[in-house]
Amino acid sequence: MDNKQQQVAVPKRETIEDKYKWDLTNFFTDDGAWEAQYDEVKQLLPKIDTYIGSLNHSIDSLVEFLTMREKIMIGTGQLYTYSKMKWDENTKGLKYRGLFDRAQHLSTEVETKFSFVEPEILEHFEQIESFISQSNELKKYQRYFDKIKNHRQHILSDKEEAIISEASALFQGPENIFSVLSDSDIEFPIVKDENGNERKLSHGRFIQFLESYDQRVRKDAFQAMYTTYSKYINTFATIINAHLKTDVFTARVRKYDNSLQAALKPNEIPVEVYTNLISTINESLPVLHKYLSLRKQQLKLDELHMYDLYVPMVPNVQFSISYEQACEYMEQAFRPLGNEYISIIQKAFQERWIDVYENEGKTSGAYSWGTHNTPPYILLNYQENINSVFTLAHELGHSLHSYYSKQEQPFATSEYVIFVAEVASTVNETLLFHYLFQKTEDKKLKAYLVNHYLEGFRTTIFRQTLFAEFEKVIHEALEQGDALTSEDLSEIYYKINQSFYGAVVIVDKDIALEWARIPHFYYNFYVYQYATGYSAATALARKILQDGDEAVKKYLEFLSSGSSKDPIELLKVAGIDMTSAEPIKAAIKEFDMYTDILANLLKDIENEL
Repeated sequence: MDNKQQQVAVPKRETIEDKYKWDLTNFFTDDGAWEAQYDEVKQLLPKIDTYIGSLNHSIDSLVEFLTMREKIMIGTGQLYTYSKMKWDENTKGLKYRGLFDRAQHLSTEVETKFSFVEPEILEHFEQIESFISQSNELKKYQRYFDKIKNHRQHILSDKEEAIISEASALFQGPENIFSVLSDSDIEFPIVKDENGNERKLSHGRFIQFLESYDQRVRKDAFQAMYTTYSKYINTFATIINAHLKTDVFTARVRKYDNSLQAALKPNEIPVEVYTNLISTINESLPVLHKYLSLRKQQLKLDELHMYDLYVPMVPNVQFSISYEQACEYMEQAFRPLGNEYISIIQKAFQERWIDVYENEGKTSGAYSWGTHNTPPYILLNYQENINSVFTLAHELGHSLHSYYSKQEQPFATSEYVIFVAEVASTVNETLLFHYLFQKTEDKKLKAYLVNHYLEGFRTTIFRQTLFAEFEKVIHEALEQGDALTSEDLSEIYYKINQSFYGAVVIVDKDIALEWARIPHFYYNFYVYQYATGYSAATALARKILQDGDEAVKKYLEFLSSGSSKDPIELLKVAGIDMTSAEPIKAAIKEFDMYTDILANLLKDIENEL
């Protein structure tokens, strides 16, 4: 392969050193062990039927059943998670796609087998409550039983629940099809960088191109990305319509008022939290426009375009950060959280919990994932820039939250709900910013970091709320019987972008297609939690830095609580009330304050020239 071809190619996985790849042997030592566990779970399934109609017979029988249920769920979870993570290493490979398909089918079978449980518990709830009062072993399931009771109006008969469970694999189809098309099948073109080198566009490199100080590079990458997606836009519209229809179907069958309530109520989140976020952020758009005006002024642009929103406002700052240096930053930045927290971070690095670099076929983005009996692994596509450093901090926040919850909680309450999932990740990002800001003397570097911090607010609080508004609008349209063609979806998305950015930015027509490449639109009203989580985390990080040990103690208690309380109450324990708009307003105030700090730093830098 000649030098030019090497520059174009994303590396193959086998060329990357093992120390930069996750070690998944905590799941299974080899694929033979996966097969053995698959067989073990399959053999347990017929035993489930023997408990139908007997959950109210005795305390011992109920405990025995719940213990078996946990074993099956943990085993199935390991099969599912491992096969998906191995497939994510190379989505072009067929072997682990095949294992994942089998794991999905098994998960559906398990879910169908257990579909009688909640209707039967509801039928005999008074007897079950009596059992709980007499058994310490059953008390660890109190939250599980309470949630069943509180959602009884949305739980169907055992036969209906069985049908819904049987169909669950179908409901996952749109997300899986999207992933294969977007991450594996689409071929991106070549983009010339600032030096005229030809580099193949990829999901991982897209933001790199948008951060270029050469506007030609930014524009070329932007147009190349959306020209590529435009070729498949009708296919993506069909896929997202299929996903929306599953959401609407589930909401109607389970007797929710709408899809939004169906997504939030099972996690004990009032719909007002979602709608308050959208209204509060829309009221705060002048603060965003103030920041974007500063960006336009600093970049010395006659027009600010959508492809100009990611380039750092402070030029000529050399901030290439190796993965090893990023790991050192993590250990220093999180010192305020105590020695135990740092020791777990070091464990993640030393025991290869992290899959670091992009490779050919690897799924895009980043995530933290594991099971009850494994480490909370992290997938990255590390690019040696400041965004990747903060992504590492973000995913470590998720992983430490999972680690503490699973260490301190029984299986029944070890999984935290998605509403609080983005809090720990963003606390880490905020602590990292404050560490880097304080240790840096150079004004130019300080300004660069503040710019990055502000971009966190823009891309999380503002951008994710834009996504949330789009999700709400398209679900409502489908619920009202409206058609959603690719043109309809693009028009809706474009109008919301105009509302958010149009006062300052030229809202380029290509941005109307961005909805087609956002995987989170398949996660059923997930993205709003980035914004609420960011708001809560901003307040928590300030408490940790200002109040010290007492705030850290409460925060670690929050991390260790899993789902032992409802998420609103968990955050109240840590001192944050998300039923109020105040945390969001406080975050906007911080954004505005640091916009002024950045403006002053930029003035100082200019005056010193």
